[in-house]
Amino acid sequence: MRVTVADDSALFRAGLIRLLEEAGITVAAEASDGVELLNLIAADKPDVVIVDIRMPPTLTDEGLTAAREIHRRWPDVGVLVLSTYVDTAFATELITRTQRSVGYLLKDRVQDTDELVDALGRLQKGGSVVDPEVVARLIGRRRTQSPIEQLSEREREILELMAQGRSNQAISARLYLSERTVESHVGTIFAKLGLEPTADDHRRVMAVLLYLGRP
Repeated sequence: MRVTVADDSALFRAGLIRLLEEAGITVAAEASDGVELLNLIAADKPDVVIVDIRMPPTLTDEGLTAAREIHRRWPDVGVLVLSTYVDTAFATELITRTQRSVGYLLKDRVQDTDELVDALGRLQKGGSVVDPEVVARLIGRRRTQSPIEQLSEREREILELMAQGRSNQAISARLYLSERTVESHVGTIFAKLGLEPTADDHRRVMAVLLYLGRP
């Protein structure tokens, strides 16, 4: 896997690059701002890009802007946005737009090499990643009167993992269940939430939105 890293802190970039290389991941290039990042991708497209949410010149949301532009121009390139704080607005956008190959993790999470490598692998394969702490924050805003209350503890556990962007296969491995059992639980979740099959079948996304308390 080839990864490009973008962060305005040279110290953080160096530490992250060292961590990635020790995990056997090739770092194709590094950038300190969004413009440089886009130019590097245009010259040598990586499998996944890791970008800080805040970068020069304004140190506000340049990372998000770059992430959206990367997804628009190179939809097959995975994008992992890192942040030191929880940005529920971006997380909600990630879920509601059902974007493939886009993830959002808190910077503290990169200290866990296995978790970081797992996230990058999921993005490379077209999956999505949402930090568990972000999911928990969104759940905290959930409406009290919700069809979610009908779900069993196991079903809520599975739905929370779905909200993190995990596939049925990944959920089965995480919970030590067979994939068929997970599929059965997911079907029950859809039924309890009143989500009928449609032509494009966005029930998984709709279930997650209900779980997070979106209208």
